Amino acid sequence: MAAAAANDRVGLGWRAELAAGIFANLHRIDAVEVIADDYFQAPAARISALQLLARQVPVLLHGVGMGLASTAQVDRKRLEAMARLAGKIRPECWTEHLAFVRAGGIEIGHLAAPPRNANTIHGLCENMRLARSVTGAVPAMENIATLLDPPGSTMTEAEWIAGAIGQSGAELLLDLHNVHTNAVNLGYDAYEFLGSVPLDMVSIIHIAGGRSMRGGSQLFWG
Repeated sequence: MAAAAANDRVGLGWRAELAAGIFANLHRIDAVEVIADDYFQAPAARISALQLLARQVPVLLHGVGMGLASTAQVDRKRLEAMARLAGKIRPECWTEHLAFVRAGGIEIGHLAAPPRNANTIHGLCENMRLARSVTGAVPAMENIATLLDPPGSTMTEAEWIAGAIGQSGAELLLDLHNVHTNAVNLGYDAYEFLGSVPLDMVSIIHIAGGRSMRGGSQLFWG
């Protein structure tokens, strides 16, 4: 990986239990990432509190429920909710996941890896065009962790991510813990993976914790 540039910044994810510490140390924090879905139906007081935060530090809105990487069309109401929240908060950007979260009208309650093939890349591109038209911008897209290679795949994870980012025009939110997780679960070399994804399109990096499951066997989740 390249050395950190002089204009690189370090932020953290917003958690209510960390609020006091965040506000006390804003001079040491470059940005705060907030889970956008938590605020789509939030009362005015919570929105006002988020606006107060955004006036003091750059805020990134991180979506978890769009399911953009799918052959199914993204729910327009969710995009409209994101657009309304962004209009109130004026975030630096918004982000989402290279995942699907519903199929056949059923919410699966999970960030699931889509089949890695040309059809899901096409579906992602269509959803990203709709996202741009509704919100005014496309989100940076995050690689996700998975316990298995999705059935119906014709590409490796790295090939699919490269195609998805290249064809959709999105920037990449590179989650390094998810890279490690998938390298362990699926048996590939993490460094080779990083050499195969478009690092020049990385705008954000996630570094998060995780834990071993099943008594230390090769299953991780983060």
